[in-house]
Amino acid sequence: MVNLIIGKKRLTKVLMDGGSGLNIMYAKTLDAMGIYRSCIQPIEAPFHGIMLRKQAIPLRQIDLPITFGDLTNYRMETLTFEVVGFHRTYHTVLGQPCYTKFMAVPNYTYLKLKMPCPCGVITIGTSF
Repeated sequence: MVNLIIGKKRLTKVLMDGGSGLNIMYAKTLDAMGIYRSCIQPIEAPFHGIMLRKQAIPLRQIDLPITFGDLTNYRMETLTFEVVGFHRTYHTVLGQPCYTKFMAVPNYTYLKLKMPCPCGVITIGTSF
């Protein structure tokens, strides 16, 4: 889990899942961020692997800016999230599209994530 800024809110329970092919945002998190559901785009493509033996249909999709780093060295990119109606422990799950967009490299031994930024490399550790 990592801390990062999504939109204008700092989220503390973000799971970086390199095996996931989606970026997932839970509807409760979206509501807590104060984003109206009328701002998000409809989608009807189901996905699998989130709930055991069931397909999940996202409520909608939304594009949000994601910021890693601090005031001295940071990187911001816009990611597309699938908004789902079920609840989990995390605020959001960032999958392979996030790793690709940020050119992030995980080190599972040390639970670190490294990515290139304008002022050098950012190293992000876990928040637990």
